[in-house]
Amino acid sequence: MKRTDVVVVGGGQAGLAASRCLQARGVDHTVLERGRVGERWRSERWDSLRLLTPRWQSRLPGFSYRGPDPDGFMSRREVIGYLEAYARSFAAPVEAGVAVHAVERDGDGYRVTADRGAWRARSVIVATGHCDRAHVPPLAAELPADVVQLVPARYRNPRALPAGGVLVVGASATGLQLADELHRSGRPVTLAVGRHVRLPRRYRGRDVMEWLDATGILDEGADAVADLEAARRQPSLQLVGRPDHRTLDLGVLLDEGVRLVGRVQGVEGGRVLLAEDLDETIAAAERRLARLLGRIEAHVAQSGAAAVPPPEPIRAISPPPAPRAIDLRADGIRTVIWATGYRRSYPWLRVPVLDERGEIRHAGGVTPAPGLYVLGLQFLRRRNSSFLDGVGKDAAVLVDHLATRLARRSAA
Repeated sequence: MKRTDVVVVGGGQAGLAASRCLQARGVDHTVLERGRVGERWRSERWDSLRLLTPRWQSRLPGFSYRGPDPDGFMSRREVIGYLEAYARSFAAPVEAGVAVHAVERDGDGYRVTADRGAWRARSVIVATGHCDRAHVPPLAAELPADVVQLVPARYRNPRALPAGGVLVVGASATGLQLADELHRSGRPVTLAVGRHVRLPRRYRGRDVMEWLDATGILDEGADAVADLEAARRQPSLQLVGRPDHRTLDLGVLLDEGVRLVGRVQGVEGGRVLLAEDLDETIAAAERRLARLLGRIEAHVAQSGAAAVPPPEPIRAISPPPAPRAIDLRADGIRTVIWATGYRRSYPWLRVPVLDERGEIRHAGGVTPAPGLYVLGLQFLRRRNSSFLDGVGKDAAVLVDHLATRLARRSAA
């Protein structure tokens, strides 16, 4: 059995950020990655995907973008290359192609069993991230057998789908982008709209992420929100990263010809039953948008940024009346894509730290099990905890906690 101070499970942005911080503290460790560095970007992302954040916002501990287009958006391949370069920059001790089968207590430490050996560690950092397992509602099992069902992790491009229309379920960042791409490929698209956070790509002449960064909204900690669990359940920002920096929202999709409907509530035969909530869902997103823009306006007023352009008008979204049900066969819909978010799954974590939903219980990444940490989850410590740009700050805090604990135990 191999021995080390820390085993990090996962070699994506969270695992690499943890590794860089551990190295800076002189803590011996190993990173176990089931595939290759950034595996999800290699095998679970569609071809045209780009980061929703500008390149300048790709900041990791000891590493940041230094290329010629800081305001552009990394492609899927660029993200893979960026993470690979980051790992090389500090010779991250990544064991690639190692799938973890069990993490369990072993005396005052942990035993990590994998398909290529076992490790004895004093601490473990679970860094498998927020976007672990695509969520598909149980009602999906009631759809007709001849309807192709996909989750975004299995979608690559429009050419890979059967001919015919597509129903995209979910209108956060992923659902919005897939609906747009599929419609532009010439397919009839229906988008079932659930909770979302609408944002313009640019506001007052700047990328909206620059404003969210400047106002400190993205860096807000858990103590700044009234309901942390509700904040953690917030859907992803309804943004798209494109070379032309254009906004993509429900209004744009309406103009293109995408049909908007309410949330999927059930399946009856070959019919998908829909909620009569489209107008209220859009209105709720408008209220969230107004609050966010209000905070930007307050920042502009307080900072005296008089030189910035005036605010651009935000167009109201007014869809036509939506149907109560969709007859898939009559509407020619052959494919349903479930862009309905993610869940976490830890069948290998044999330590009693999971709650009734199967999520890891933690306080800012520190679990109830001494020496066991989690990193990369949504709003772990701050709003951007799951972002490429935010995970590093969380990693630094958790590694400080971990290193201090190890030092105290060594001195005891």
